Amino acid sequence: MSYIELTDITKSYHAGKNILEKINFTIEKGEFFVLVGPSGSGKSTLLRMIAGLENVTDGILKMNQKIVNHLPPKDRNLSMVFQNYALYPHLSVEQNILFGLQAKKVSKKEQKKRLKETAEMMGLSDFLDRKPRQLSGGQRQRVALARAVVSEAPLCLMDEPLSNLDAKLRAQMRVEIRRLQKQLGLTLIYVTHDQVEAMTMGDRIMVLNDGEIQQVGKPITLYNEPANLFVASFIGSPKMNIGKAEVKNTSCFLINNTLSFPVGPILQEALKEHKDIVVGIRPEHIQPTTHHEATHSLEVVNVEQLGNETTLAFDVDGELWTAKWPGQWDIMAGHQLKVYISEEHLSFFDAQTKQLVRPASFNSQEEVQAI
Repeated sequence: MSYIELTDITKSYHAGKNILEKINFTIEKGEFFVLVGPSGSGKSTLLRMIAGLENVTDGILKMNQKIVNHLPPKDRNLSMVFQNYALYPHLSVEQNILFGLQAKKVSKKEQKKRLKETAEMMGLSDFLDRKPRQLSGGQRQRVALARAVVSEAPLCLMDEPLSNLDAKLRAQMRVEIRRLQKQLGLTLIYVTHDQVEAMTMGDRIMVLNDGEIQQVGKPITLYNEPANLFVASFIGSPKMNIGKAEVKNTSCFLINNTLSFPVGPILQEALKEHKDIVVGIRPEHIQPTTHHEATHSLEVVNVEQLGNETTLAFDVDGELWTAKWPGQWDIMAGHQLKVYISEEHLSFFDAQTKQLVRPASFNSQEEVQAI
């Protein structure tokens, strides 16, 4: 039985273009559900509608089997963490954490009990007397999280809570938020434009673009079987390499007039229904020739040494393609480099509809190691 259910949810302003168009999805109790998409895709608006901060133009919003379209935020039994922390600068950490409980007239004894437990959980016990200006960005974010946790609401909404933090702190806070959500059994809806956050944190991801759902599923499913070209290029870092396929004869096709591959039976079948085909390949599937014979030769235009891995950029008929190789590689820009690219790693999309025709036949689950 779904905990959150959205049916044909639409949002528009002043009878103009719909910001969100017939949104349908469900969220299970205790699920970490991530809304991801570029700026302006409608993800924050959707979160605010769930919170009751925005009105629903059309459709039905249910929480715990109850229609809540016109229920005010205070009656929805949820907490929310914002991008800018929304802390009161004149109040101490303790007062900020307890602000919501005081507004609800929770007893002093219960407030003290919850404060102690939450402060210890969030590592804030030594900072309760400080003001927000005396805290670092990470500590302020912990205060905002503590204020949500202390409410003991079963549903927590987070709107890009880590975007103001530096990269190292973001990685640390991702782990903390995920751990906290599992520990408390929260149903958590998390909005981000960062696909790395989405991939590493969510039980399921919903990709939004221009107010429409592109795909909903587990992170690994979206990575291996993107529903369309938008999801393929948005999910994954570096993004999937995309090229135009042109069939030269019954046995050969070219990508970007450069890379030649044999026409297999699956592609032949796809071409019967799809006139124009676009091909995608993940950066890790443009491989070195250490364990394989070379299939192609590409010009290296840039090399990024990251210590644990090396990222290479290639010129493929004027398009920049990226490869990601584990370890350190002494490669110079400007060289022709032999690589291995297998047709089983290629995903095929319809050039007109942008929809997936066939995912890469290579089953990446074979690479997953069971413990």
